[in-house]
Amino acid sequence: MNKYVIVGLGNFGSSLAIKLTNAGSEVYGADTSDKKVEALKDKITSSVKLDCTDVNAIKAGLPVWKDADCVIIAIGEDIGQSILVTATFHQLDDTKRLICRAINDTHQRVLEAIDSHIEIVHPEEESAERLTDRLSLAGAQEVFSLFDQHKVAEVDLPKRYFGTLIKDSDFRSKYHLNILSILRFEERTNWRGKIIKERKILYPAADTLLLAGDSIVVFGLSKNLKAFVED
Repeated sequence: MNKYVIVGLGNFGSSLAIKLTNAGSEVYGADTSDKKVEALKDKITSSVKLDCTDVNAIKAGLPVWKDADCVIIAIGEDIGQSILVTATFHQLDDTKRLICRAINDTHQRVLEAIDSHIEIVHPEEESAERLTDRLSLAGAQEVFSLFDQHKVAEVDLPKRYFGTLIKDSDFRSKYHLNILSILRFEERTNWRGKIIKERKILYPAADTLLLAGDSIVVFGLSKNLKAFVED
């Protein structure tokens, strides 16, 4: 089971927390507002009132941060607070993955200056539901909902399929998934004689050979996609 810490329980943070909980994850929320913490206490795993600009407060009041798969800074209204909280979690060496909400380009540049490996999301452009899909389907690069429980996801090809023909794979027999396309980098020489890589889109047939480095775009039910990426 995935485990997440979400700091900032406003509209975006609370929506994300509830959706991740409903997707089967453990979610621990933190905010400085009693009202926001109280509103989520029975809807997610745990919610606490906490000043996350204080390293010692985090260690004492949110010890689960050490075991979390990801810490998400969902603060948007107060850019200064967002930056301070991000910098504080960045000091904690055990933070595995840090995702931060940015509300404008300046906010993003400051967050990237803290560490270029921090993942930035713009919830005004990327909905909480889509981010939930990306987090829940670990290994998926992009996820798009179509209808009911059906989704399309771009996934890095697992090693076990390297050198396998599609007709010999278990995408359909075991996971009930369809491969819509294959994304593959191919080398070519440009007019200057320099070798460059271009991303090509291939439309697969039964005898298409899957190669190391491929990404595949697959279609199927959410539960089958989840089983596939977890395997």
